[in-house]
Amino acid sequence: MRPPTSLCAAKSHPTPTPVKKCVLIVDDDVSIRESMKRVLEGAGYEVLLAASGQEGIDQFALRAVDLLILDLNLPIRRGWDVFEELTHVDPFMPIIVITGLTNQFKAAMAAGAGALLEKPVDPVVLLKTMADLLGEPNEQHLQRLCGYTRDTRYVPAPKTSRRRNKASGEKNAVAVASHPAQNRKK
Repeated sequence: MRPPTSLCAAKSHPTPTPVKKCVLIVDDDVSIRESMKRVLEGAGYEVLLAASGQEGIDQFALRAVDLLILDLNLPIRRGWDVFEELTHVDPFMPIIVITGLTNQFKAAMAAGAGALLEKPVDPVVLLKTMADLLGEPNEQHLQRLCGYTRDTRYVPAPKTSRRRNKASGEKNAVAVASHPAQNRKK
C-alpha cells in the first residue's frame, strides 16, 4: 500500500514539501481530457492524463496520485477493471467516476466510488466534489470502499431543462446518496 502523498512526483524521488494535489484523469476522449486538464490546472492541481485503462494503470504506477477521475468506457482495460486494480493498490485514494453510460450509480456505490458524475460534467460541480473528497479522512474512503458506508455522491447528466436553467445562472448541486450506513455480516 502506498502512503498518502500530495505530489505528482516520481515515486523514486519524493519531494518533502507538498505543493499541489495530483489528479490522474483517465478518459479516451481527448477533448474531455484536455478541457478537464485546463480547469484543474487553473484551480491549482497538477494533472496527469491517460487515454486508456492500461495507460492509467501505468501512469499510476509511476506517479503519486491524490485523486483519480475515471471514465468507464475505455479501450484496452475497462474502467471498472482499472478501478478494482487501483483500489487494491491504494484503498485511500478518492475516485470520481465519470461516464456517459446510464444506470451506473448502483455499481459505483457498491464498488465504493467517492462520486459518480454523468457526462457532460459541470466544472464547478467537479471542483466541489474533488475538494470534498480530498478533505475526507482516509478512514471514510476505506469505509466506503469496504461497503460500510453508502455515501457515494451522484450527479446525473443534465436534462434539457437543466441546461436552460444553467444558462440563466442556476447551478446543479452535488447529490449525496441517502442510504444509511450498512455493516457487513461476518
